[in-house]
Amino acid sequence: MNKSTIPDPFKKLSNSVLRPALILFLFLSLMLLSAMSVLDKNLKTAAAPRGIVSFELAGDLERGNRILASWQTEGKIRAALSLGLDYLFLIVYALFISLACVLIGRRSGPKYRLWAYWGFVLGWGQLLAALLDAIENFALIRLILGSPRDAWPIIARWCAIVKFSIVGAGLAYILIGVIYAALRRVLVSFKF
Repeated sequence: MNKSTIPDPFKKLSNSVLRPALILFLFLSLMLLSAMSVLDKNLKTAAAPRGIVSFELAGDLERGNRILASWQTEGKIRAALSLGLDYLFLIVYALFISLACVLIGRRSGPKYRLWAYWGFVLGWGQLLAALLDAIENFALIRLILGSPRDAWPIIARWCAIVKFSIVGAGLAYILIGVIYAALRRVLVSFKF
């Protein structure tokens, strides 16, 4: 695998541009996540023990309608606001995770080419996760608006499952990269 085959999604941008963007997108992600958590507090019911996530993973119209009924009108409004905020959040978190994966990947190569390669693949993957999140949100909004189509909860569930898998893989990559970098600094400082 040579350097030209590594699909860096931000190859035209230098690290000096990506680092401040990473910090900005981390800050915005945390702010939006906090706001959505506040909205989600009142969405936890017996039918939706995990709040909006239960709705995302409902998978069928009957379960989705039970969740909506448990939320009543105020809960539906909160869910709709949360999904509206999620359209901004999906851009911000995808860019944060993507940038972090790419920066770790850049720092890893050429010594660890396969590790770098997967950082770039996961960087691209976060953009796919954002697209899936947008489709999922659209399906959930259709349900909140009362659509009787059986396909919407199925679409939302599968988009959510794939999205969570991609985002989880990206976060795991970042965690491993950060732990490795920290351990390396400690070992270098103690000159082992």
